[in-house]
Amino acid sequence: MTGYPVTMSIRPDVCGHFDPATNTISYIVKDPASDACAIIDSVMDIDYAAGRITFEHADKLIEEVSRRDLRLEWIIETHVHADHLSAAPHIQDRLGGKIGTGANIMVVQEVFGKIFNEGTEFQRDGSQFDHLFEDGDRYMIGEMPCFAIHTPGHTPACMTHVMGDAAFVGDTLFMPDGGSARADFPGGDAGVLYDSIQKVLSLPDEMRLFMCHDYGPNGRDIRWETTVAEEKAHNIHVGGGRSREEFIRFRTERDAQLAMPRLIIPSLQVNMRAGEVPTDKDGRPMLKVPVNGL
Repeated sequence: MTGYPVTMSIRPDVCGHFDPATNTISYIVKDPASDACAIIDSVMDIDYAAGRITFEHADKLIEEVSRRDLRLEWIIETHVHADHLSAAPHIQDRLGGKIGTGANIMVVQEVFGKIFNEGTEFQRDGSQFDHLFEDGDRYMIGEMPCFAIHTPGHTPACMTHVMGDAAFVGDTLFMPDGGSARADFPGGDAGVLYDSIQKVLSLPDEMRLFMCHDYGPNGRDIRWETTVAEEKAHNIHVGGGRSREEFIRFRTERDAQLAMPRLIIPSLQVNMRAGEVPTDKDGRPMLKVPVNGL
């Protein structure tokens, strides 16, 4: 792959934590040469019917980082998730680290700021995050060089983060028998998603790929790690040389049959704020429900 500083000789320690309520995998990624680590795609628990937020899943991540005496440097969101709420501020309050997401968060904030009728006090400049990643941005976790690839299509702000021989693809790809993510949310585009997947598949064949979600198709056990080679050969949506036109046709037809994610309304409001729950004029946590807006 040209233009990106791939370092396959570095093999970070990756520990995945599966959240069965949202089928999300959160990761603790440790630099093999130091005690530095990153957390990717954390989850805040919500009982939507009761309007109750808790932090059991995130606290397990915090406990592991503390037990292993690791130093948290980054809390990374691969994109603005529509199916779970980020626990980034809760983790940052306890462990430190910088919260980062893709620079096109500003596009997402503009689109959903209108849908949720946010007032002028809602900043649409990404300032809720500590760092906004651009395509090709390089950064460090301890002594381990990392970089970000802009992989839009599912959302405009999706990023794939490459850390040594491991790439964290967010919702751009699923396991080979799961295919790819939907592209029908506001700002999504099936053709752009196909192009982004090709970026990921142009990484070295041995690159480990880590998914943000898995649903255990056909009753198999939950899995979240594969390789570029396996995806190229066996992915049911893009493998085996499927053309861009075939993918767009399939993805468009498939998306038209999908229901909205159960937690899309609270997730978008919280995640475009870097995991902070919005408040009403009196400072009380409060979520909105737009009618016929999504």
